[in-house]
Amino acid sequence: MLPAAVRTIKPMQAINQMALNEAAAAVKTAWPDAKPKLGLVLGSGWGEAVADFPVKASLPYEEIPNLGKTGVMSHAGQLLLAECGPSTSSASSGQAGSGQAATELLIFQGRRHCYEGEGWTPVILPIWILKQFGVETVLLTNASGGIRGDLGPGSLVAIEDHINMLGANPLQGPHNPNFGVRFPDQTAIYYPALRQALLDAGADSAGVYVAAAGPTFETPAEIRAFRSMGADVVGMSTVPEAIVANAMGMKVAGLSCVCNWAAGLGHEELTGEDVIRTANEAMPRMRSLLNQFTQTVMQES
Repeated sequence: MLPAAVRTIKPMQAINQMALNEAAAAVKTAWPDAKPKLGLVLGSGWGEAVADFPVKASLPYEEIPNLGKTGVMSHAGQLLLAECGPSTSSASSGQAGSGQAATELLIFQGRRHCYEGEGWTPVILPIWILKQFGVETVLLTNASGGIRGDLGPGSLVAIEDHINMLGANPLQGPHNPNFGVRFPDQTAIYYPALRQALLDAGADSAGVYVAAAGPTFETPAEIRAFRSMGADVVGMSTVPEAIVANAMGMKVAGLSCVCNWAAGLGHEELTGEDVIRTANEAMPRMRSLLNQFTQTVMQES
């Protein structure tokens, strides 16, 4: 008989609508008066990049039905109801700044990944919850490996497009009209004005993100193939959430911190610890970029 851990791995079955509804209802019950204008999903290494946002309340992922504890280091696994005012520096001391009221946002500190084996539902749950609160703009962040020659460790990349190499799509299965039309257009998943806002806020470049299934790092041969396909950075996330958010009519932005050279392009063995170390080194820039980007989005909302 297979070990219990293996027996519990679920196929990437169709999204469970009842599970989505249960999760959103729990968050709405906890925060019935919340009116967020923006959603952030923080990937590996990004957890402390929101340290300047005053937090009004938090919920551990374990208390959100069907989301569950994250299985990746550096993912705090909590949902924050936070504020962002016109002046983040003054907001960090509890003031909205400039005499204007602070604006709320929902921040998911950590994400669930396809390779964790729990199916699509927990992976895309943050997007569903944001949509149920009326949020129309979401920023998805991640850590990645650099493929393009000018995108070394520490680079911050605004995602302009993606390549889905996960081997599956979260919208597969019976058509659910809650996620829009049967065949969503993906010509411009990453909203151009938001991408420009990321560049104006300090991102080094724009680039194409390729999502591989993980949890293994890619092979040098795979990286050569991805480069020939037009990929600039590689990771193991983000694409499912972007697909679903775009299908539901949300404005999507993507931001990647390059934390290592992709396989075969550097001289070091690839480890998860390297990701965290590089992200920590880049943290001042990451914090500054998120602060400025959020100010821009809030002012235009």
